[in-house]
Amino acid sequence: MILRQFLHTDPVASSYVFGCGGKAIGAVVDPLGDLALYLRMSEETGMRIRYVIDTHLHADHVSAGRELAKAFGAEAEYVLFADANVTFPFRKVRDSDVLELGNVTIKVLHTPGHTPEHISLVVTDHTRSEEPWFVLTGHTLMVGDLGRTELATNAEDGARTLFKSVQKLKALPDHLEVLPGAYSGSVCGRSLSGKPTSTIGFERRFNKAFRIDDEDDFVRAMLAEIPPAPPEATAVRAKNAGRAAAAA
Repeated sequence: MILRQFLHTDPVASSYVFGCGGKAIGAVVDPLGDLALYLRMSEETGMRIRYVIDTHLHADHVSAGRELAKAFGAEAEYVLFADANVTFPFRKVRDSDVLELGNVTIKVLHTPGHTPEHISLVVTDHTRSEEPWFVLTGHTLMVGDLGRTELATNAEDGARTLFKSVQKLKALPDHLEVLPGAYSGSVCGRSLSGKPTSTIGFERRFNKAFRIDDEDDFVRAMLAEIPPAPPEATAVRAKNAGRAAAAA
């Protein structure tokens, strides 16, 4: 297994390159900014990039996903949840689908709530174990909190949907590493930690929102003290859906 995490600061976000070193096949998740970062990492690790995946249509930054998939050539596919409301073709995945990267597999979990099309990615390195090793949670589960729910839908409806998604993540084993799409300073969460990784077990015990078991209590907590929306959030999300240019 090869895994690289990139911590971006403008905007605050995390992206990832990972895959099977033995078979030299990899994926990029939630890329942003300069394509050269990911092209160079593919060259340095020797991995051909098969999938460029966005966990969701972002509202805080313009995704580099589609451009990056084109830059990697015909072998690379740009991946989103199948029901993503976009204007361009892409590789469609649904809940429980599995993407293969040599000895590494990615199981898709549909985890809506932050946005309707949000997915999390459960990754297993079969040379180590048949048990999954980590989960890429995007802006659904972050270290210290959960993603805000009003950027793509009504806040309460989003919170009730997120509560159901949280149950999927709580069903994962405690040892599973959590690799989120953001950390402290991101506009997509409230009480985020500056530590950019965690485990399901640690978040189950110490993440105040994640550990709420009653749906109504959960909704009340998620609707309390919602921070200001990211600047031009609607325009940025539209740009990522292929509909309009993001505002300058």
